Amino acid sequence: MTGPAPAVFATAPRVSVVTPAYNESANLPLLYERLRAVLDALPEPAPWEWIVIDDHSADNTFQVVCALAARDPRVRGVRLARNSGSHTALAYGLHHCRGDCAVVLAADLQDPPEILPDLITGWKNGAQIVWAVRAGREGEAAQTVAFSRLYYWLMRRVVGMKELPPTGADFFLLDRAVLDAFRGFRESNTSILALLTWMGFRQTSISYVKQARVHGRSGWTFAKKLKLVVDSVTAFTFLPIRVMSYGGLLVALAGFAYAVFVIIHALTGSPTEGWSSLMVVVLVMGGIQMLMMGVLGEYLWRALDESRRRPRYLIEAVTPSGPTEAGDPTAPTP
Repeated sequence: MTGPAPAVFATAPRVSVVTPAYNESANLPLLYERLRAVLDALPEPAPWEWIVIDDHSADNTFQVVCALAARDPRVRGVRLARNSGSHTALAYGLHHCRGDCAVVLAADLQDPPEILPDLITGWKNGAQIVWAVRAGREGEAAQTVAFSRLYYWLMRRVVGMKELPPTGADFFLLDRAVLDAFRGFRESNTSILALLTWMGFRQTSISYVKQARVHGRSGWTFAKKLKLVVDSVTAFTFLPIRVMSYGGLLVALAGFAYAVFVIIHALTGSPTEGWSSLMVVVLVMGGIQMLMMGVLGEYLWRALDESRRRPRYLIEAVTPSGPTEAGDPTAPTP
């Protein structure tokens, strides 16, 4: 890293960049250099900050963040006390950023920082949420792309969030009004992208090509993807419960019809025979009931989890200029 460290800004930063990171020690120095080059070269230079949230990485990610913060006071970092997932890490950054707007940028270099000026231009033109929509994805496995498309199709067509970009958007800018409104939401089991879409405000989008990962492997496992799907559905629609009601009604009607069929055959002297058909009916009915109980269990567990009111995130360490805020119940104690 070259160049003298800039003076700490006396006023609030104009632009905040929020980056969740998990085992990204090799990517962060590269991202910092590109990010600094882009933000320092804006047509109207303004104070900026970069908040990196280490999601309890197994490597030396936080040590790298501390080294960057020592060189440049515009870098602020925090390490979560446990691996809580990218959405929880992202929530922390959005709760504690100080800019007039905030840009969410992944640490894996797949979302190019050079797109930031386009996002900022959209914001200056009046949009309060500016999505960077993926026009293409380099270096992604076919199953990853297929799962992503299925998720966004489900959210748009089934859950009813037609405003969500059909190809997905993990890279976006939020106005201060949106950030202040977002602080009022304390949900633990939800999709931040879906929540921001649900919030409304003036939204627009730009397109870009998502690049291939340079270093490391993605921590976005299939189990985490599946949990995101369930969280997204249960947080924004009661459709599964409505389907269960309709399904239960149809099964009940079919049961009554079959009962009438059995009674008529018994009265006419030709009773229905065969234990095999009976066992099929019992097993099918039992399977449907267990499936319905599982769906109800997902909703009930999330209601229980929210009622506990546990802190959404716990802080293990912060850089010397790390993001803390008095009065925030989830901020670390001095």
